[in-house]
Amino acid sequence: MKIIKIILSLLVTTSILANAHGDKSKEQGLFKGADTPAAKVVVAFHLALKTGDKKTARSLLADDVTIYEGGRVERSANEYAHHHMLSDMKYLAAVDSKILEHQVTVLGDTAISASRTHTVGTYKGKDRNYQGMETMVLEKQSGEWKIKHIHWSH
Repeated sequence: MKIIKIILSLLVTTSILANAHGDKSKEQGLFKGADTPAAKVVVAFHLALKTGDKKTARSLLADDVTIYEGGRVERSANEYAHHHMLSDMKYLAAVDSKILEHQVTVLGDTAISASRTHTVGTYKGKDRNYQGMETMVLEKQSGEWKIKHIHWSH
């Protein structure tokens, strides 16, 4: 009888904790921190890439940004601007991406942006339909948020 009371007690406690955690998750939602200045930099960067605005895209990157994608790394904003940026712009102009989740956390002069997207479209004759993930680290430099690190995967 004592064991049954312990098991029931554990079940009730677990149920309460699970419900409390579930409510917290719903409260926070899939979009958090979207109104922060750091999040606005991320959105502006995506828009600049989508619209082919090289000057704006480059200006939002820290000079020493590192970008990880597909097993490759670019180690500066100039390297990215002269190599992969143009192909990213062409690709993003050809497909449609919908943001499924975007959470930005600001910790002093550092911000972390994590997002998931769903991309569909056709590029170079190939159909695209996948979920992508992106993590960015931003740093406040001379009063402005700059993208210091990007990791893209899909």
